[in-house]
Amino acid sequence: MKNRNCNTNDNLKLMSVIEKIRIYRLIIFLLVIPLMMISCEKEPGPGGKSTIYGKVLVKDYNATFTVLQETYYGPEIWVYLIYGDDRDYGDRIQTGFDGTWEFKYLRPGTYKVYAFSKDSTLQTVAPVPVIREVVVPDKKQDIEVPDLIIFN
Repeated sequence: MKNRNCNTNDNLKLMSVIEKIRIYRLIIFLLVIPLMMISCEKEPGPGGKSTIYGKVLVKDYNATFTVLQETYYGPEIWVYLIYGDDRDYGDRIQTGFDGTWEFKYLRPGTYKVYAFSKDSTLQTVAPVPVIREVVVPDKKQDIEVPDLIIFN
């Protein structure tokens, strides 16, 4: 008889330990999941529902930049997008026939949009970037960027 009682008590103790382990695992799970969600904050980049768009305005000067010959919205000009603090562009697109460009499906964050221009100060023959910083404050935003004005 003593032996059966001992086994029953042992079984009850074992079940109690197993139940405590389950409760501890549940508590740990409930504490860890919110921490993981906080640490998984999305950075700027693709995967959202916002759009940044605008136009590239070209000012066409003579070789010495003394006479403005023509102003127009430039077709087939590359526009680049930098996500957050990245060092290089994450996406690029060519303007349409009317100088428009658009980057879709972006998450909230800070971006830089740029196109290359001739240097109107004649200090260099290398193309210089014309940069606009854009903040997407929330999801599902359509943000128009002021014209990127480049010289040709």
